[in-house]
Amino acid sequence: MLRIAVIDDFQRAAAGFMPWANLADGAVEVTYFHDHLRDADALVERLAPFDALIVTRERTRFPRELLTRLPALRLLVSTGMGTAHIDVAATQELGIVVSGTAGGGRVPIEMTWALILELVRGTAAQDAAVRGGAWGTSVPMDLSGATLGLAGLGRLGRQVAAVGAAFGMDIVAWSQNLTPEAAAEGGARWVDKQTLMRESDVLSVHLVLSDRSRGLFGAADLALMKPTAYLVNTSRGPIIDEAALVDVLRGERIAGAGLDVFDIEPLPADHPLRSTPRTVLSPHVGYVSQLAYRAFYGQAVEDVAAFLSGTPVRVLNP
Repeated sequence: MLRIAVIDDFQRAAAGFMPWANLADGAVEVTYFHDHLRDADALVERLAPFDALIVTRERTRFPRELLTRLPALRLLVSTGMGTAHIDVAATQELGIVVSGTAGGGRVPIEMTWALILELVRGTAAQDAAVRGGAWGTSVPMDLSGATLGLAGLGRLGRQVAAVGAAFGMDIVAWSQNLTPEAAAEGGARWVDKQTLMRESDVLSVHLVLSDRSRGLFGAADLALMKPTAYLVNTSRGPIIDEAALVDVLRGERIAGAGLDVFDIEPLPADHPLRSTPRTVLSPHVGYVSQLAYRAFYGQAVEDVAAFLSGTPVRVLNP
């Protein structure tokens, strides 16, 4: 019997999407953990008894120091096909199979636009005002005719651009590798980084976190933004200098920020962003949907079944 831990199941949703009944009776014993542990010793104490782990995206990191303290671990399944949170070389040396899941199909853009619309229209604040007896407390900016800036014009960036165009926005884009020709193909006008910061009324980040993109937008870049502009990040927190962002928000040097991602997740209770004005915060759920979870967790069970049969699939550390 394979002892399996499903960790960081914040929404208590994983069990409902995992078809364990497809496996033979007694093949697995599954335990679900709904909280997140940052302390390495506490994490080792929790995970040491398990032969297999199913981890949700990048919520917990698995460096060599942690993996070497889990001698029973034989299989590590990660939802998604990324390995930025796993020391792949260490898993190879330790004989741990790492399998992924292909995901839920079309990349969702709903969270990006949910944050943009909430920042611009202030629906939650208007709802609170009406319930409190007020009526008509703000005059929002128009999206039509405004400039939507995209840092990154890959698959997700292009989808965001298409929605922006439907709102009648002027679309500009920049990334380190983007060319004017590729920008035009993606429905945007290429600009340099400084122009992106200066012209955007809404700036949305859609870059992969890497050594090149970490800290890509710092204090000097944020200082170029209009005081009426909004910044949205549904990519990865460390792409933007978080301390610099808090500074410009508290100094009222930009109009607001919508953030689904942060340097540290879950966001600590005493983190300054929790009390920073003109922000809309969500708990890194831009990728979460019923379709995505059905694919992630359904394929995780397939990975376990394949491992038990001796023919692992979607192996990320061959």
